[in-house]
Amino acid sequence: MERPSSLPVGYRLAAFESLDSTNEQARRIAADGALDGTVVWAKSQTAGRGRQGRQWQSPEGNLYCSILLRPQMAAGEAAQYSFVSVLALGHALEGLLPDSVAMQYKWPNDLLLDGRKAAGILLESSGAAGGRMDWLVIGAGLNVEEFPADTGGYAATSLRAVGVRPVALSELLARFVEGFAHWRARWQNEGLTVVREAWLARAAGLGQEITVRLPGGQMKGRFDGLDESGALLLGMGDGTRRAVTAGDVFFQDSSVEG
Repeated sequence: MERPSSLPVGYRLAAFESLDSTNEQARRIAADGALDGTVVWAKSQTAGRGRQGRQWQSPEGNLYCSILLRPQMAAGEAAQYSFVSVLALGHALEGLLPDSVAMQYKWPNDLLLDGRKAAGILLESSGAAGGRMDWLVIGAGLNVEEFPADTGGYAATSLRAVGVRPVALSELLARFVEGFAHWRARWQNEGLTVVREAWLARAAGLGQEITVRLPGGQMKGRFDGLDESGALLLGMGDGTRRAVTAGDVFFQDSSVEG
């Protein structure tokens, strides 16, 4: 298994041929005291998963990794790592995509290529005393060679499908971790504003009518941006705005959901 030539300072690699899930392995080593910045990488997963317990198909040829963090913050604030992580995925693909391919970010944690889902992020955490976090695991899945045909209602794609030249998974992993270290530092030093602006520059559906499905129903409105915490701002028909912190977004003119 080819390893990255290097990772940013403060990050270390734990590589595996196959795992049930890189997030599960990261959770296990977190309980054993693994350090902040540990990166778990597997060539394949037998029980990969996405948000809300959805299955994430994980054949060899795609990128599956998780980053273990020990953030000294509340869980609500740590949710902003979702934006940091998606920007890191975007960093990994910079210079690789054909000029004709549009890369966008879909709230709260997906990366789209030409309107189809190519990558997703899954955050999982464990609390500690005083409302602080013990650990945070950030899982990332990127469709490189293959993408699932049955996606439960949303369109998917892969790097190969959009014409990206063959690239080693070790290189993609290194680029992702490099981007993560960069945007994590900017977020910590400059706050969410700089991260939010970079994310909004590629936001899918911004200014358009969308539907947000929630556990108890759904809301329709205009995607007006993000508030200071990263919540989605939904412009309602009566002129008010609703801040949405979690939900599945559907575009009016697309089958993509997340």
